[in-house]
Amino acid sequence: MPDRSAEFLPFALPSIGPEEIREVVDTLESGWLTTGPKARRFEEDFAAAVGAGHALAVNSATAGLHLALEALGVGPGDQVVTTPYTFTATAEVVRYLGADPLFVDVDPDTLNLDPEAVRRVVETASPRPKAMIPVHFAGRACAMDALLAIAREHGMKVVEDAAHAFPASHGGRAIGTIGDATVFSFYVTKTIATGEGGMVTTEDPAVAERIRTMRLHGISRDVFDRYRSEKPNWYYEVVAPGYKYNMPDMAAAVGIQQLAKAEAFRARREAIARRYTEAFAALPVRLPVGPAAGETHAWHLYVLRLALEELDIGRDRFIERMAEAGIGTSVHFIPLHIQPYWRERYGLAPQDFPRAWDAYQRAVSLPIYPAMSDADVERVVAAVTDILGGAGA
Repeated sequence: MPDRSAEFLPFALPSIGPEEIREVVDTLESGWLTTGPKARRFEEDFAAAVGAGHALAVNSATAGLHLALEALGVGPGDQVVTTPYTFTATAEVVRYLGADPLFVDVDPDTLNLDPEAVRRVVETASPRPKAMIPVHFAGRACAMDALLAIAREHGMKVVEDAAHAFPASHGGRAIGTIGDATVFSFYVTKTIATGEGGMVTTEDPAVAERIRTMRLHGISRDVFDRYRSEKPNWYYEVVAPGYKYNMPDMAAAVGIQQLAKAEAFRARREAIARRYTEAFAALPVRLPVGPAAGETHAWHLYVLRLALEELDIGRDRFIERMAEAGIGTSVHFIPLHIQPYWRERYGLAPQDFPRAWDAYQRAVSLPIYPAMSDADVERVVAAVTDILGGAGA
């Protein structure tokens, strides 16, 4: 085998094999490239994989979050509880609907929404929030039992942001079957990838029907049904001012084959996470929290938090040193409350959410994806150990 030790190891790479290529070629040869039979098959396969009543393919998780909130009745003047420790899409969809995000700080261990903090905010908020968006950070499930109890007590809907969390579970239930709706991402860096794309799952047939209509211009019938019928079937009705959020068959073709490999991908990420945890246990870092007993962690991310008090280098210099060693890293996340738009609109300061702010200053995400070889993993281990082992204050 060729020596790859001198090659740059990127932070993330999709795992695309001959199966995905054949499925895409089959789609091209079928003559049906937009939303059609492959999208429908992907939806059916995904619903079966998580045990959901309905699965609706969309062109991004952002679209899915927007559609889910709209279908659940979020609108102008409403408030939606969510975390500042997330990508901006989680909160921006709230603004699409004329509503406002109500940020709540995270649990210091998991970096997921802190249920006790949520309860305090909800009980003092005026008006009471309409909905909640928990984000399953890095692939570890939020404390959904506690969050759902708060939501039900106060009449709030729950839309789970599961962009990191496939496949994952909480309390014996698959993520995708717990809240009022759950949204998954198939962006190129995610646990399964279609390049761009997402999926919404729900048990509520009325929510599913509203999403199905609104994802394609508010038209009452799917284009596939209209264009492939053997009888004249051209008539349709626009029943709402919808959006252009449908997933084309080209993306769904990739998704079908990625889905078939999802558990194998997760097992490989879990094995890498175990190796990292073993190797870094004695270093001046805070390791990510594994799954609770009986639960499944998707391990989309492996995030170290540097013990800066014990080091003579900062987080940013650590990232530079890793790049010098030929290894890509990233930071998850730059909290929303320090981003210009959110900071200025809501008058926020870094210390308003001290746990999210502290995590951001220390966090660095390491490569963790199925295409990594054992040698790649050991390169990461060696570089982290060399940098941090010799950087004591």
